[in-house]
Amino acid sequence: MSRYNARTVEPKWQKAWEDAQTFLATRDDAKQKYYVLEMFPYPSGNLHIGHVRNYTMGDVIARYKSSCGFSVLHPMGWDAFGMPAENAAMASGGHPKDWTYGNIAAMRDQMKPLGLSIDWTREFATCDPEYYGQQQALFIDFLEKGLVYRKNAMVNWDPVDMTVLANEQVIDGKGWRSDAPVERRELTQWFFDISSMADELLEAIDGLDNWPAKVKLMQANWIGKSRGIEIPFQRTDGGEPILCYSTRPDTMRGASFIAISPEHPVSRALADGNAELTAFVDECRKMDTTEAAMEKAEKKGIDTGITVKHPIYDEVELPVWIGNFVLMDYGTGAVFGCPAHDQRDLDFARKYGLDVQNAFYMPGDETEVENEALVPAKTEKVVYIDHFAGITETTSQDGIDATIDYFEANNLGTGQVKFRLRDWGLSRQRYWGCPIPVVHCDTCGVVPEKKENLPIELPYDEGSQPIDFSVPGNPLDRHPTWRDVACPSCGKPAQRETDTMDTFVDSSWYFARFTAPRAETPTNIDDAAYWMNVDQYIGGIEHAILHLLYSRFFARAMVQTGHLPQGTEEPFDALFTQGMVTHAIYQTRDENNRPIYHLPEDVDEANATLRATGETVEVIPSAKMSKSKRNVVNPVDIIDQYGADTARWFVLSDSPPERDVEWTASGAEAAWKFLGRVWRLAADLEDGDDTDTDLERATAQAIREVTLGIETFGFNKSVAKIYEFANTISKSKAGPGAKRTAVKTLAQLMSPMTPHLSEEIWAHLGGEGLIANAPWPEADEALLVQDTITMPIQINGKRRGEIDVAAEASKEEVEKLALAHDAVVKALEGNAPKKLIVVPGRIVNVVI
Repeated sequence: MSRYNARTVEPKWQKAWEDAQTFLATRDDAKQKYYVLEMFPYPSGNLHIGHVRNYTMGDVIARYKSSCGFSVLHPMGWDAFGMPAENAAMASGGHPKDWTYGNIAAMRDQMKPLGLSIDWTREFATCDPEYYGQQQALFIDFLEKGLVYRKNAMVNWDPVDMTVLANEQVIDGKGWRSDAPVERRELTQWFFDISSMADELLEAIDGLDNWPAKVKLMQANWIGKSRGIEIPFQRTDGGEPILCYSTRPDTMRGASFIAISPEHPVSRALADGNAELTAFVDECRKMDTTEAAMEKAEKKGIDTGITVKHPIYDEVELPVWIGNFVLMDYGTGAVFGCPAHDQRDLDFARKYGLDVQNAFYMPGDETEVENEALVPAKTEKVVYIDHFAGITETTSQDGIDATIDYFEANNLGTGQVKFRLRDWGLSRQRYWGCPIPVVHCDTCGVVPEKKENLPIELPYDEGSQPIDFSVPGNPLDRHPTWRDVACPSCGKPAQRETDTMDTFVDSSWYFARFTAPRAETPTNIDDAAYWMNVDQYIGGIEHAILHLLYSRFFARAMVQTGHLPQGTEEPFDALFTQGMVTHAIYQTRDENNRPIYHLPEDVDEANATLRATGETVEVIPSAKMSKSKRNVVNPVDIIDQYGADTARWFVLSDSPPERDVEWTASGAEAAWKFLGRVWRLAADLEDGDDTDTDLERATAQAIREVTLGIETFGFNKSVAKIYEFANTISKSKAGPGAKRTAVKTLAQLMSPMTPHLSEEIWAHLGGEGLIANAPWPEADEALLVQDTITMPIQINGKRRGEIDVAAEASKEEVEKLALAHDAVVKALEGNAPKKLIVVPGRIVNVVI
């Protein structure tokens, strides 16, 4: 084969791997294990080039570790429950199950041609009854341990989709799918008790040494530990004190009002029979309660007419307002407002004419607060004004601590540590999710299902009564028979829970299930003990908070319930968050100057014109891929045109993997040409038994640097070294035997990245067995010891030449060689240099 033909070669080796069961993960106690996992995909039906980058990175690690003698687990599954399937069913009149499994089949068919070293025997989808039945078993065990419970809670309610929405699913106060204004409702919901582990989850972050610092910071901020104080403000009318929580009690001098949540018991009592207050509370319930939205929202309130006594200044009374910016689920649902030192409070005070009084000035700043509050960092020094605890100039944090001590010493309040983290509400009012395995009985109350009755499967009606997904609301509520069941405890007629689990639950333990995906319990403890933890986890930064936090909670809960061994509380030893694959957007304009987007294949990239008409296109470079902007690259098309190895090589080569990489047609073609050149380099070789020291040294250096690149996620550096090594081989004057040896090593170094080409070269050059099973090459350390080194010579700061010197040469010997160099002799014209600076092993600077 004089020209490399990926269409022929790639399917051949994929079949060879499958026939040999090359990537079957085997528990071998005599071997060290390695578990590499990419965040599993949602089966949308279409693989995109971002998937290719993500899975190729994991595949490089998996293949490399296997070559190093590890027993490797590299599985794949599908995060398959969720609203998109129900929405598709609504639009098409079909069923979410059919839509989902059809998409899984399509994506599997798109993924397999990439040649990933995946153990497909472990594949599962979270919508498989075998999977979610074990998830139901976990729920029952968590319930028994007190890790899951039921309570009334305020939720975001989508009145069109008729389901609870997480805060992240509320966009500008509207449902992310329905675009309907979201309401705040009180519903009975199921919760995971994640807040009980808040301190442990926070402290453990420091031990995640192989996680990105930005992800650890995001996790810590989300958990949000703070030390503050609860202060009972005494009502002047003799009513129950209003308990406020504050993390900045040092600003108490500037307190001018109390703000309580619309859901506070005082608000509710006052709203009863008060039309104005009731309308205001209803309006607040429709607000987007995400932090970003509340920050931007107009601050509104109603004066309750109630006043409270200032805890320090007897003569001061503070009015109590209901504020739309106070949430009931943080602190106590009541805060004291200090407008001078909190922007939210200042906006509120200016709107309603409330007092603004400083508690401190920044050092050197004697101006009054106008439209911008003075909000110092806790580490910043401030000057307190007549502070009741005698504080003068100190850091805010010291001021806070001293204030809390003062309040506690005088029985004015109680120091408290609180967390921003709230318990995880998992109830969702939809069909396509894991049914919550409990039964509601008039006699026994809420009763967990018996484990022998699991899985509780979703109804799948193909007969005379198909589920109509076009009707809003939860189809399980209106199913004619599914809800009706005998109570597991007393046997009387009862009803199943019709809420299903948040899909975050499905992805919070799948990594553990992969260790024994066919086990009749959630895990096999021996398999889990061998394979866990995940040694390398790979995925997008968009999952840096909730998915990872929930997985960390689940691992701990599974340890407590005996489904994971001690020591696996942190399930991911190392985390890598990869960048996106971007692509230029090509657009023209219509007569109204609106953009018209064009597919990449319709554009002549070199000339920035449409192929069909020659019209010039506007180019927006390196943009996030989007179907609406038509700048999406289909991996199937790339594989058909160039082969999988070209796609793999390209996504690894241009940028560090944590950064975005821009896909270009010219870049893909350049990658394809290089791989063709490597094949020709191998195909043209003849037999021989000669050796060449220079080529052996270059081989040793290539092994060392490519290995280092893979070990440190510097894939682009490994690729760069391979380019260099291939060029070295091509230009070498060595004989055919030495070149054959070098090219076989080149194929091994490329095999994690371009496995098909590497197998073909390996076989062509007489390699034994599959290259996928060959041991990773080891660098000859003796060849890495340099006898001589090359040192550049700069004359007045400009490079003018170089000298080869012995690695152990003294400074005097280097100076002598430098002064004898032709360029230096010519520049000096017989004069002595003003300065001669030798940086050992690096450079010689001559100043004339």
